[in-house]
Amino acid sequence: MSKLHITWKKSTIGYSRDQAKVIKSLGLRRLNHSVSREDTPIIRGMIQKVRHLVDVTLGE
Repeated sequence: MSKLHITWKKSTIGYSRDQAKVIKSLGLRRLNHSVSREDTPIIRGMIQKVRHLVDVTLGE
């Protein structure tokens, strides 16, 4: 499977707590922190919820 590189770019201040929980469950700890995750429907759904807060690139 391919990997997704997810980078947290915008603060969750002013957004719902659910969105902050999604950021944490993706494994992002602070702004400009990046993680690599498998490209699965579950991860895609989580990214969809916080697409305005993160940058996503397709990686190998």
